[in-house]
Amino acid sequence: MNLILASASPRRRQLLSELGIAFEVCPSNFPESGVEELPPEQQAVALARGKAHSVAVQVQEGVVLGADTIVLIEGEVLGKPKSPEQAKEMLLRLSGRAHKVITGLALFRVEKGEVVGERTGYEETTVFFRRLTVEDVDLYVSTGDCMDKAGAYGIQGLASLLVEGLDGDYFNVVGLPLVRLDKLLRDWGYSLLRLGTKGDKGGS
Repeated sequence: MNLILASASPRRRQLLSELGIAFEVCPSNFPESGVEELPPEQQAVALARGKAHSVAVQVQEGVVLGADTIVLIEGEVLGKPKSPEQAKEMLLRLSGRAHKVITGLALFRVEKGEVVGERTGYEETTVFFRRLTVEDVDLYVSTGDCMDKAGAYGIQGLASLLVEGLDGDYFNVVGLPLVRLDKLLRDWGYSLLRLGTKGDKGGS
């Protein structure tokens, strides 16, 4: 299988690479907007689908993977912060509380330049933040790690010190729910486990 990741996310690239799966990277320029009226789960899937489709129409052969992760608290979607001040506001809002992380997935199978198959889905995880002090938030924001991440944090880095626990798929919070992805691929007869045991180390 020629897998094409329609994302520039280093976290998604790392997760696929650690599985030992060969893949290409073709970042999408699909705008992350225009879906605000949809329910959160549908927002994530719609954005993932848009990203994957914008790349699928450019390739000749392969399976194109798109993903989009959103953070949801009290029914409100928290996007990527536009400033350090906004990042601090988001983190203080998450402090001592539970929130949801939803990642939408979309796959397009392309043969001879034509899309011949499509699969979509999503995964949801509940994340519990410990109670943060203003100093905690200031220190984390000062690293800059918060600026390109929904909800202003990335669980696999220093922000792991902000998270008290979670209910669900950890890899979903990182940005790529691997088991959900595997289930979608199995509809077409592919298996991440099988691909990963072939010994091809990927991630171009």
